[in-house]
Formats: sequence, structure tokens, C-alpha cells
Amino acid sequence: MDFKEIATVSGKPGLFKVLKPTRTGVILESMDEKKAKLVAGISHRVSILGDISIYTLTEEGAEPLQQVMQKVEAEFEGDLGLDSNPDDAELRAFMKHILPEVDETRVYVSDIKKLISWYKIIRKFAPEVLNPSEEGEESAEKE
Repeated sequence: MDFKEIATVSGKPGLFKVLKPTRTGVILESMDEKKAKLVAGISHRVSILGDISIYTLTEEGAEPLQQVMQKVEAEFEGDLGLDSNPDDAELRAFMKHILPEVDETRVYVSDIKKLISWYKIIRKFAPEVLNPSEEGEESAEKE
């Protein structure tokens, strides 16, 4: 599994594994213990995690979410060191530590909360996508 096979649906909590496309949308499976299926049609806003980036002040203007999550995994290995209910300043400090060039005017606290929530889900249900060396080997094997 990689970031192109994981999606988020607007208005639905959590993350979803992309199973297969249909003529009118895509079939998704929740990444939790329930493994509930969802047919996301045109009315749903589905975003693939591989297409999401975080705004930065660099020349590129953004850092892919996958690279940010891999940095989080390399740095913290699951223990983020945050309180159970961190305040805004703690969340911003966490983000600044992971991505020093983050654009703080365009990245909101709610975005940081989503990043942390998604990281925890991925670490539990698809930890292989957080390891950049394994992903590189898988890509080489597919070619």
C-alpha cells in the first residue's frame, strides 16, 4: 500500500483505503477495525493522500504530505510527545519542529490536528507507507 491508495472523504472521519473505481465513483474501505465499505460518488469530496501537500515558505511552496509523515515517523517513531489534548501553541511548535519552513499563515491548527490524526491511523493500519526505504524497494520491484 502507498499514499496513492489512501483517501480522505470530506465530512467523514478517518481515512479510507481505495479498493477499486466504479463508473460513478470509487469503492472505499475504512481504515479501522470495522472495515466498513463506502461507495463514494460524485457528491463526495474524495482526496487522495498522495496528492495532498503542506504549504511551506520554500521555493517549491509546498511539501508532500507523504514526506512530512515520513519525517514524523523518523523523528518520533509513534510517540509524538504531545499532551492528550494539546493547545494551539503546542501544535504549532510540533509542526515547526517537523517542518521548519512551514507557512504558518496558511497552515491552520485544524490542519495540524488532521495530520496527527492521519499519522496515527496510518501508523496503526498501514505502517509500511511511513518507511521511505521500503517504498523505494517496492517501486523498484513493480517496474
